[in-house]
Amino acid sequence: MTHPFLDLAPLSAEHFASIEDRVARLMDTSQDVVIMQGEALLPLEGAIRGAAGPGTVALNVITGPYGQTFGDWLRDCGATVHDLAVPFHTAVTAEQVGQALAEHPEIDFVSLVHAEAATGNTNPVAEIGEVVSRHGALFYLDAVASIAAEPVLPDAWGVDLCVIGAQKAMGGPAGVSAVSVSARAWERMAANPNAPRHSYLSLLDWKQRWVDGGRKALLHAPAQLEMLALEACVERIEGEDLDALMARHASAAAATRAGTLALGGGLEPYVHEARDAAPVATTLRAPAGTDARELVARALAVDPVLPLVAGGGALAQEMIRVNHYGPQATRGVVQSSLAALGGALAEAGFEVDLEGARKAIAAAWE
Repeated sequence: MTHPFLDLAPLSAEHFASIEDRVARLMDTSQDVVIMQGEALLPLEGAIRGAAGPGTVALNVITGPYGQTFGDWLRDCGATVHDLAVPFHTAVTAEQVGQALAEHPEIDFVSLVHAEAATGNTNPVAEIGEVVSRHGALFYLDAVASIAAEPVLPDAWGVDLCVIGAQKAMGGPAGVSAVSVSARAWERMAANPNAPRHSYLSLLDWKQRWVDGGRKALLHAPAQLEMLALEACVERIEGEDLDALMARHASAAAATRAGTLALGGGLEPYVHEARDAAPVATTLRAPAGTDARELVARALAVDPVLPLVAGGGALAQEMIRVNHYGPQATRGVVQSSLAALGGALAEAGFEVDLEGARKAIAAAWE
């Protein structure tokens, strides 16, 4: 007996390279794009450890939990780190980044998360990129949650290391990820004696043995099923059209926000301003005196497949996240999610307006 997922012909280097080319077109970049054989934490950590060392002075922007992680990695590399933290219900501004760079002109590395799915905010990377470019620092960007939900343009924004993952707005697999690398980022890594070599974390291994070798021989056996799934999801995006996919995510976010405000019951958007809210997911603040985990559990008891989850860590009791990304970025999913949350609130004794929410969702959907 066999199975469609088993006994496949080996994935050739040529096929692997063709998938990289399609991902590069998705990112609208002429930089080298390397698809790494693991979840996005692999290139996220590999890029920092490759580019940062004891001589690095970094500005680490914190708008959510991943920004905190990047600061830990940078310090572990021996870098001097200046954290720029803003409340998770908002976004960082280019002016704040510019002020931090002016206060510490020795900064030569800037790390930023584009969209923090965990907190529901998104940062104005185009404007920040202009500030970072004028300063001359290497610019590292986590675009894992934002890719395919909103524009991600490494070349236009002056991003030197841009990491993406397929498991959110792209609607693809979690087991592979990609990073675009500028020429000067390669130079920084080559000059870093502490950059990982002969390691799964090593981007320089991919540079030497894959990119510089003309992409003729893979470093190791590829994650074949994940690579084929990545190719399929890129093909699906190309078929729908990237602009249409991003518009669908924007509509889902706008409709979720509008529906929440109309629903009432004390539920409200966690990110205060709509301009700071990420299209990939909408975070909501649970009413005072309630536990977000209990509300989510009640909502999922009605429909277990809804993309609802309580916040993580310290936010678990107060935050609800509506993960309207990829195939879930639809009007029906938004409607069902808020209807289930409304039902949970009503059970808890709150007054809600389900019909008002439905009408607001319909009016906001574009």
